[in-house]
Amino acid sequence: MNQEIEILAFSALSIGFLHTLLGPDHYIPFIAMAKAGKWSKQKTLWVTVVSGLGHVVGSVLLGLLGIALGVALNIVEEIEAYRGTIAGWALISFGLIYFAWAVRRLVRSKSHTHKHTHADGNIHSHIHSHKHDHTHMHKDDSTNITPWILFVIFVLGPCEALIPLLIYPAANISVSGIIIVISLFAISTVVTMVGIVSISLYGFSFVSFQKFEKYSHVSAGLIIMLSGLGIQLLGL
Repeated sequence: MNQEIEILAFSALSIGFLHTLLGPDHYIPFIAMAKAGKWSKQKTLWVTVVSGLGHVVGSVLLGLLGIALGVALNIVEEIEAYRGTIAGWALISFGLIYFAWAVRRLVRSKSHTHKHTHADGNIHSHIHSHKHDHTHMHKDDSTNITPWILFVIFVLGPCEALIPLLIYPAANISVSGIIIVISLFAISTVVTMVGIVSISLYGFSFVSFQKFEKYSHVSAGLIIMLSGLGIQLLGL
């Protein structure tokens, strides 16, 4: 491995790590949904890894296509920025829709009292809830659909830092350099995502959220929506 490739390898690792660490949208949605949906550790890590790989592959394909067609770097970066806007709004929309569903679910699960007056004048009341006939359906929806929604959003999300890294080895027609950059950037990104998600969930395991458990879905939707707003408004 020559010195230029060594520098690129180090850059791919460090930029992949910083790109992920400084972008809370890379891990907050997984933490929020894992807690709200009571995902197992295995499921949480699987969804995180697959989404992380999809996140990198989307930019890799665009970068390689741009290189193959001889498209200027600034044009490829403009396309990446456009993809970032789409992904940001997708995350906001998902969070908003999930938040609205969670609020509706919370309201419907709230118990209320019904009073009945009999012909003999006796009055009695009982507690009633509309939740019981809908709980199973919503639980299945949250378990089966949400991971795929996150995956699609992450595939749309760009890795802006990866494109410039690919330009140098491509310009020098170094296939090994391209493979090294892509591999190390992907490993760094996914490992960082998994590490942050795992550490966060491990830390939360020592904190009791039992009193606030009924608000977990509402909180998850709000957090995901704010994460998307962070991308759009703050460029995170």
